[in-house]
Amino acid sequence: MDPKEVKSELVLILDYGSQYTHLITRRIRSLSVFSLCISGTSSLSAITALNPSVVILSGGPHSVHTPDSPSFPDGFLDWAQSNGVVVLGICYGLQLLVQRLGGEVRVGHTQEYGRMEIHVDKPSDLFGNDKVGSKQVVWMSHGDEAAVLPPGFQVVARSQQGAVAAIENPSRKFYGLQYHPEVTHTPEGMETLKRFLFDVCKVAAEWKMEDVMEEEIKVIKETVGPDEHVICALSGGVDSTVAATLVHKAIGDRLHCVFVDNGLLRYKERERVMGTFEKDLHLPVVCVDAVDQFLSKLNGVTDPEMKRKIIGKEFICIFDAFAHELEQKLGKKPSYLVQGTLYPDVIESCPPPGSGRTHSHTIKSHHNVGGLPKDMKLKLIEPLKLLFKDEVRQLGKILNVPEGFLKRHPFPGPGLAVRVLGDVTEGDALEILRQVDEIFIQSIKDAGLYDEIWQAFAVFLPIRSVGVQGDQRTHSHVVALRAVTSQDGMTADWYYFEHKFLDDVARKICNGVRGVNRVVQDITSKPPSTIEWE
Repeated sequence: MDPKEVKSELVLILDYGSQYTHLITRRIRSLSVFSLCISGTSSLSAITALNPSVVILSGGPHSVHTPDSPSFPDGFLDWAQSNGVVVLGICYGLQLLVQRLGGEVRVGHTQEYGRMEIHVDKPSDLFGNDKVGSKQVVWMSHGDEAAVLPPGFQVVARSQQGAVAAIENPSRKFYGLQYHPEVTHTPEGMETLKRFLFDVCKVAAEWKMEDVMEEEIKVIKETVGPDEHVICALSGGVDSTVAATLVHKAIGDRLHCVFVDNGLLRYKERERVMGTFEKDLHLPVVCVDAVDQFLSKLNGVTDPEMKRKIIGKEFICIFDAFAHELEQKLGKKPSYLVQGTLYPDVIESCPPPGSGRTHSHTIKSHHNVGGLPKDMKLKLIEPLKLLFKDEVRQLGKILNVPEGFLKRHPFPGPGLAVRVLGDVTEGDALEILRQVDEIFIQSIKDAGLYDEIWQAFAVFLPIRSVGVQGDQRTHSHVVALRAVTSQDGMTADWYYFEHKFLDDVARKICNGVRGVNRVVQDITSKPPSTIEWE
């Protein structure tokens, strides 16, 4: 998907490292407006090439006083004003605006973190005339504050402690919020964003998933020549399946799908997935048995990043071999590889502004993003790389992918390798994990909870515990259960199971899986943790 070809005005977010930056992107897209996030230190040419209607400067952990603190490029504000581009600074973004326009930012007398009350002082574009004198609770996270505003700006809202909470200069179309309107802790935040986008910026809510599908099909047809063939790596998950269905719609039988059994699949996953591909999706898929190939390479490896790198490399080796076989059959070697890389995969595989690297911390190198070898012969097609998980499901629905399949919980490309902490080939860790995971997921389905949960899975921990089973002392394995709620995987909360459910599941696992005598539950949100265990 080419942002410049999207049939919607673009709201561009410049990322300065806030943990909420990509939530801004999601909130705006939920209003049927296309939004995209790029590094806050991108060049002016990179920004102008995207032709945004609105630019939002995100929050971040830096201080504008710190040497080498990240900032937008020289000439950006002049370009924005001369082209009628509206600019909104949020938190650190507000302070950047103030400093770069000649105002003064100081260390605050009282730092403001968490829920705070603000008071709307004046009629304003951001809040409207009817909000003057009103109060609202917002989410603050700042140590510095705007002390002296640049010429032409006025304060339109202050915190209960008197700090600047919102500023604006309507004549130049520059605005600032010291708080985070994008988080749920700011109850009226979405109303403020709606007012900003639709009343202040006059943006139209025209971004539709049907347009995304049409544009992607157009791009795929233009990318893949009329005589070229494409391989698609099907994992059995929603992302790769939707990607395959989309590419198949674009080029038909010149798409060749391959499903790899790498020995890291869930309980009976191979049989179940292949049945779905053939029966429901009608996709021609070749299944490659590569269990020994993967597990031999993973023998003795405990580092999660190394696992990802090894798995990514082996996948590519298999795809290259598959392409060679197709060449013998077709007389022409496929040139492209389709992968279901999503926007969160790309985001979390990049590093933060002000770190000397790029725009956000590397949470994990996704095997689709950071795990591919540099000498890979196949060129990549990633039709979903600007979409979030829930958007992929919307696209899949339009493409008539069965709803039951679209509701499947996400499963990582490296499979159970990142759910076995330590060496996946040691003992019977994989088999134990498969059985535990099957009991857990089936129990969730039986309880009617599956669709309430964004992702649930079991984890094999590299420790043993003393227990008593069958009146005998045991020294067996510990497994963890994790279930989260989320919209897109960028943030997540742990799911609150009833105690009886957990008690029943733990009993089923300890009684039904040989080698397990202790079950624990992971109750951390994201952040601070990630979703997948590594």
